[in-house]
Amino acid sequence: MKDQIEQILAQWTAERPDLDASPMAVVGRISRVSRKVDTRLAATFASHGLDAAAFDVLATLRRSGAPYTLSPSELTASTMVTSAAIAQRLNRLEERGLVSRTKNTSDGRAKRVALTAEGLALVERALPDHLETEEGILDGLSPQERDVLAGLLARIEATLDQQ
Repeated sequence: MKDQIEQILAQWTAERPDLDASPMAVVGRISRVSRKVDTRLAATFASHGLDAAAFDVLATLRRSGAPYTLSPSELTASTMVTSAAIAQRLNRLEERGLVSRTKNTSDGRAKRVALTAEGLALVERALPDHLETEEGILDGLSPQERDVLAGLLARIEATLDQQ
């Protein structure tokens, strides 16, 4: 029994045999898997009153180590989103009391972002559930298959970064 991607490839082969549609087998599946992963992760985050963007910032601060403080530019680099996107995320998180922004003691013009006690407690509760969700997503793969897949996806990402 063919899955939907295989059916699409067969249709293109029949309709445009002059074109190699084989990249669709990989890119189509990456796209479909990405949507399904995002949906599962969103449900996990929502169970903690978070979305992916908020979790990203809180987790980045948490994994930076005590005192769980970074500059906005360090957050931007670590989360790989624009500074405007980080500013919006920080505004929402600060309103909720999950992060605080203070002046940098060594440079009064710069700011530092820190997890509050409430933000730290929330990310500590959400992280195990997040990892359990990711484990469930990858449940059908052996540790070796996960390593191979991670390596292949890293190569695709590196290629895209060079283009």
